[in-house]
Amino acid sequence: MILGALELKNISKSFGNVEVLKDINLDVNEGEFIIFVGPSGCGKSTLLRIIAGLEDATGGEVIISGKNVSALPPSKRGIAMVFQTYALYPHLTVRGNMALGLKQAGTPKAEINQRVELACDLLSLDELIERRPAELSGGQRQRVAIGRAIVRKPELFLFDEPLSNLDAALRVNTRLEIARLHKQLGATMVYVTHDQVEAMTLADRIVVLNETRVEQIGSPMELYNNPANEFVAGFIGSPKMNFIDAERLGIRDAKTIGIRPEHIKADYEKGDWPGQIIHVEHLGSDTNLYVDTKVANPLSVRLFGNHDFKAGETIHMTPLADKTYYFDNDGERVVPADK
Repeated sequence: MILGALELKNISKSFGNVEVLKDINLDVNEGEFIIFVGPSGCGKSTLLRIIAGLEDATGGEVIISGKNVSALPPSKRGIAMVFQTYALYPHLTVRGNMALGLKQAGTPKAEINQRVELACDLLSLDELIERRPAELSGGQRQRVAIGRAIVRKPELFLFDEPLSNLDAALRVNTRLEIARLHKQLGATMVYVTHDQVEAMTLADRIVVLNETRVEQIGSPMELYNNPANEFVAGFIGSPKMNFIDAERLGIRDAKTIGIRPEHIKADYEKGDWPGQIIHVEHLGSDTNLYVDTKVANPLSVRLFGNHDFKAGETIHMTPLADKTYYFDNDGERVVPADK
């Protein structure tokens, strides 16, 4: 296995009689950015903590850089973790917070200064290096926490929902900084989030978890365009995919039909499905319609650009046939016999 890579072999985890992870297998290549997503309680943070050594797996192996680290403490695994909370020492400056772990490890002072200054340069913290956490914004504090991880020169970076405490604007800015940092460092990163926008914009590959298991692994657009099942199809994409009972459309070789909101045309005069608009979201770049129809209530439609549709109006909608998904009784993706 190449340096900086991660391998999970048959990882399982139970708390008493409650199984939270079952037979998880994953290979992460050197320099890859992997993101775990899934609903609350799916086990994504638990899996990250098992990789870090903060939780013991009930079964399976964690292998980092070709070495089985399952029995090693976090400090011996060659990892650095960035948490949701910044966990900075309030009495220490930016420099002091970044340097503390290196000092405790006995790193020479000159090397500590060099690493800290390099991290500050990467994260645009040079002018803040002598400030204390109380003098920093939330985004700046999170950058210090990331810098504290960088100076350790880990083989593997782990991020546990690092942007969830930031407001919307700071999340976007910090997300861009993390993407830039990943490219500059060429580091292997594993990242947990509940925010699919973070996953879609940052990840090389996404691991979708649900009810103890992995539903699908793939690049953001692989998951978006070729979801393996109904769960992945509904979890990836915003507004989420429309699901329609196949019987309502006269289709008998599938249980459920899936159509993304942007794959439905809307017109005042003609279309397959008439309906009444119940709500309109004018977002400038997009217009989202929520429509009361006989096939689904509501049916969501995403139109690119600004449109003048209004609540209460009757419109007609037509799905794009080549962008329609079919799922069986178990929620698995199928291809109808006539396709």
